[in-house]
Amino acid sequence: MMRELALGLRLAVGGGRMSGAALLRLAMTAFGIALAVAVLLPAAAVHHLVGAQAERKAAITQVTEPRAGVTPLLAYNWYASLGEDFVKVTAVAATGPSSPVPPGLSRLPAQGELAVSPELAAKLAGPDGGSLKAQLPGHVVDRISREGVSGAGDLTAYYGVPAAQIEAEGAEGKKVYAFGRPYTGLGLSALMLGIILPVAAVLLLPLLIFVTTASRMGAAQRERRLAALRLLGLDSPQVKRIAAAESLVGAVLGLAAGIGFFALLRTFVAEILPFGLRIFPEDLVPSWPLVVVIVLLVPGLAVGSALFGLRRTIVEPLGVVRQGKPVRRRMWWRWALTTIGVLFLAATLAFERGTGDTPAALALSVGSVFLLVGVAALLPWLVERLVERLHGGSPSWQLAIRRLQLDSGTASRVVSGLVVVLAGTILIQGVITSLASGTDRQVTPDGVAAAPVQVQTTAAHEAEVGKLVAAAPGVTGVHPARNLTFRSGEQRDYGVVGDCVALKVQANIGDCSDGDVFYLASAQGGAVPTGKVQLQGYSRDGDVNGPEWTVPGNVRVVRSGDTANGQSLLVTPGALGGLALPASSVAVYVSGTGDAQALTDAVARAVQPLAWNATASKSDYLGDFRARDQRMVESFRAVLITASLFVLAVAAMSLLMLSIEQISERRRPLAALSAAGVPIGVLARGALWQTGIPVVVGVVLAVAAGLGLTAPILRLADRPMIVDVPVLLTLAATTVVAVLLVTALTMPLLRQVTRLDTLRSE
Repeated sequence: MMRELALGLRLAVGGGRMSGAALLRLAMTAFGIALAVAVLLPAAAVHHLVGAQAERKAAITQVTEPRAGVTPLLAYNWYASLGEDFVKVTAVAATGPSSPVPPGLSRLPAQGELAVSPELAAKLAGPDGGSLKAQLPGHVVDRISREGVSGAGDLTAYYGVPAAQIEAEGAEGKKVYAFGRPYTGLGLSALMLGIILPVAAVLLLPLLIFVTTASRMGAAQRERRLAALRLLGLDSPQVKRIAAAESLVGAVLGLAAGIGFFALLRTFVAEILPFGLRIFPEDLVPSWPLVVVIVLLVPGLAVGSALFGLRRTIVEPLGVVRQGKPVRRRMWWRWALTTIGVLFLAATLAFERGTGDTPAALALSVGSVFLLVGVAALLPWLVERLVERLHGGSPSWQLAIRRLQLDSGTASRVVSGLVVVLAGTILIQGVITSLASGTDRQVTPDGVAAAPVQVQTTAAHEAEVGKLVAAAPGVTGVHPARNLTFRSGEQRDYGVVGDCVALKVQANIGDCSDGDVFYLASAQGGAVPTGKVQLQGYSRDGDVNGPEWTVPGNVRVVRSGDTANGQSLLVTPGALGGLALPASSVAVYVSGTGDAQALTDAVARAVQPLAWNATASKSDYLGDFRARDQRMVESFRAVLITASLFVLAVAAMSLLMLSIEQISERRRPLAALSAAGVPIGVLARGALWQTGIPVVVGVVLAVAAGLGLTAPILRLADRPMIVDVPVLLTLAATTVVAVLLVTALTMPLLRQVTRLDTLRSE
């Protein structure tokens, strides 16, 4: 046995003299397996990655149940804003020597000191560090270690304050007796399964298809070599062992390359993740059972695929004989997979629109996976049936059709992976586009330019905030506005009481003077409140009732569009007739000179002594989030298109290798056709049609499958279905370019094999 394995290894590398074709076949096989391993290993590490984050999150959870012998740690949480980001700041104060210390810290920060997470420390050292420092009280003296944050991207900080300052917050302050809850492990919900399973199918199926296709490259040359070995007296089992060993070389090289690529990727994975995601490289560790499965599965798949390709081939001493004409592909199991997927997706029609129940999510996930696998299996059968019914046409068309009638399986298998990826891309792109279009489009009011900064505070600190802000450099005006509820029976209207500058930040209300009242009518309509309403505020202790107020009859109705930010009544102080307003949250809008960000930083520094009782941000902070969401959608679209183009490039390389191999295998008939007077252009167009027909059928099938998967998902999400035509056209155009490029790259070889001396040498 060892001698057969050694001979197979020698044949794989050309018997000591590596030819160009053998090197190309070996490189393609190794590349396909390396690509699969490089994707499978991170996939196998996802469970450990998420588990490590969940375990650290459980370890830093605050325990508020009293424990004997422990003096509690006082803690108060609030969030400081920096444009698109929020920083979670936890004020802490010890009440005794046994007060617990949060994980990741060697000691509690003293009064006025800050301990920050690694990501927050990096941002403080970055270009926006000055603005972020303005939002944070105290000064940085320590860094939280990895054990004190759940993820590498966490923006968190601990701030030392006097115990009396937290005690003054009453119930909102917490008494923490320990940190850490029992870690119960990860549980996948139905919604997570509905997302994970289709994505796994989209990622893994093309790679597995590519591995099996690459491992069967050079089948004709392999069969001739095996026939020569049979001529030397080897029996069939020995020949199979040699074939297995020959395939094993590329598998082992690819496995080693894939592991090396994963190790390299792991060192700088935090810098290459899209959408601003951050992870600790130490968390990206695949579990050993899955590593063993991958190490055994991927080479085994390559070797098994090569041997499976010989199942209908008898290697005889005088040549390679195939058992009759090609066997027609069985259609029942292909249609069975597709039908199961369609039935599960159709079962979602039994649920109401907007339903996210567990059965609906499970039906979606199972149906999506079956449909994706089904369309990949259906493509070779469709191509075979299609070319059977095509007759006539130009000489180049007839050459292509006849060749596909004899063997369409290899090209179809290569394109099957492309079908799965394109269908998955259309699915995800359609969902993202439709969900993004279904969200409300918010427009920044014109008044924001006049008061670009707001400070959120409470009625108790309103006067102090006004005094501090007015003294800040660049400030020219301070405009407080109180958020109130106007209640009439069971009807509640939410609104703002403030001067005209503060109200113009809420919506484009036009001309305004003290004494005016505005009602913002949404697109869904709504009745203008009339008669007496009760003014109601809200504080940490609950609702605060105030006096009654009669809504005047001259309320001006303003078309809000999407600028109201949830408010419907905008009232100037003069319209209230001097009524005492109940305590409530207050937004102080600030006018000033210079850049909006510089003014925000100056105001934030001015109110720093109030810590969580006054937080400054841009008035149009929602605009920052809208811009971020838009960038996220664009980034997601770019990642999808890039991934699809990458898989398309891999499929194009496979088609190129396949075309080169077919031309080399058919060099005698091609040379004979050329000698008989067939122009080289006819042969080139024949190669073009031969490659293009499976690709076109695959793209059509992918579009149908992608749209079929998108429709039920959007129905359950209660969103309209919007097809991103530019993306579809981009993928279709790129596919056409890939087919043309493959044909162009095979032209030099085609010219070489159609020379007359090639025919004479035969």
